[in-house]
Amino acid sequence: MFSRFGDTLAVTDPDSSLTYSQLADRAGAVSAWTAGHGSDEERTRVGIHATNSTDYVAAYAGVLLAGAVPFLVDSSFGPFELSRIAEDCSLDLLIHAPDAAVTSLTEEPLSHDGELGALVASRLRGHAASRLPLLATTEVCRFTSGSTGRPNCIEFSGRAVHAAAANWAKGTALGAEDRIACLAALSNGLAFNTSLLAAFLTGASLHLSRGLPTASRVVKLLERTEATRLVAFPALYESMVRRGSGAGFETVRAAISSGAPLRESVREEFTRLTGVPVHNYYGVAEAGPLTFAADGPGAGLGTPLPGVQLLADENGIRVRSESMGSRYLNAAGVFEARVDSRGYYHTGDQGRLQADGLHLTGRTGRMVNVGGRKIDPIEVTEVLREAPGVVDVVVFEYENRHGEPTLAAVVSAGPGASAQELRKHCAQVLPPFKVPSILHLTDRIPANSIGKPSVPRLRRLLDDAHSN
Repeated sequence: MFSRFGDTLAVTDPDSSLTYSQLADRAGAVSAWTAGHGSDEERTRVGIHATNSTDYVAAYAGVLLAGAVPFLVDSSFGPFELSRIAEDCSLDLLIHAPDAAVTSLTEEPLSHDGELGALVASRLRGHAASRLPLLATTEVCRFTSGSTGRPNCIEFSGRAVHAAAANWAKGTALGAEDRIACLAALSNGLAFNTSLLAAFLTGASLHLSRGLPTASRVVKLLERTEATRLVAFPALYESMVRRGSGAGFETVRAAISSGAPLRESVREEFTRLTGVPVHNYYGVAEAGPLTFAADGPGAGLGTPLPGVQLLADENGIRVRSESMGSRYLNAAGVFEARVDSRGYYHTGDQGRLQADGLHLTGRTGRMVNVGGRKIDPIEVTEVLREAPGVVDVVVFEYENRHGEPTLAAVVSAGPGASAQELRKHCAQVLPPFKVPSILHLTDRIPANSIGKPSVPRLRRLLDDAHSN
């Protein structure tokens, strides 16, 4: 696929760039390396745990070419979540950054003679006794917050991954002349669905950023690459609005937002400053990209992409797509239970379909969406309960003073416990985005008439605390 676009620029990061021919060569080298370190008995399972780079793209493509299965792991995950994933999914190899904290999980480092670029590889300690078989059609695995407090591993067929990219390209008129500036991690659905393969199917170029996506860093990326599309989470657009300047967006024709609804006031102000329309996109990890707001402002989350059917009623939003995942590898029956007899997946979102597109109104499930990342409160609750002195915990979504959703925890604890120590405890185990932004200590968790925690009373408790 790569070689047919020849010397056209394929992918860049702040330190390097690859043409399509060079990417094909690099992917071939990674493929040969992977085959040489894999299993002769079954497909090798390769975790990729790194920030965005040309090396990441070459590694991903090379693992696929080798017939192995890449497992795309959020680079913000630390040893705690990595160990859960390695055990649940029986990973054989891990491709990662040299400074990744994976020493406790590895059996041995592996030489690669430059095939992986600046990334390194390690063999992981085996979990043969509990190795769950992959479906024969599975070619890629990604992760989402699980219903059991552990990351759920979604198995995708090659056909589903290709359909996600092809239908996105068709539905959004992505072409070879486009230059995509992507500010989302390639392991995340926003980038995976809109940028990673979609760019290469059409011969477009993909431009990656690393580090905190500050407004100034984004502008430098846009100016350096003359990007025509910007792909980012709502927080980035809010940051650009706070910056108060539209300079640097001269070549950008469209901005793509997803992960959480972008406030209409932010969208309007961003377009006023930059002249660039913001197009919302709706997708779920298990079903791929689902809608696109081609008309920009006022179109909600847009209309269904090719290959997508949506239903919205009192049972919530249900979807059926050509890019649907197959199942969760490490949570038997959970995925299947959310698919009805007609093949529609229950997203857990509530909303309505109107003539101008899909509009979300809430959630039927408990997941918390903070800045485009879905967080399972059970996972955070379990971690906090392990902290010294903690008696009881409730973790839930709460609006901060800007009216934005954030993760809050109300903790009942004994003498000596402090919010600072509890945050430190969380940070040692969880990635930063899962550490509660609001952490309130109380003598007793307020309960309702049947003894369960009363979320309305918990919200009032935080309201009172923040008003004083």
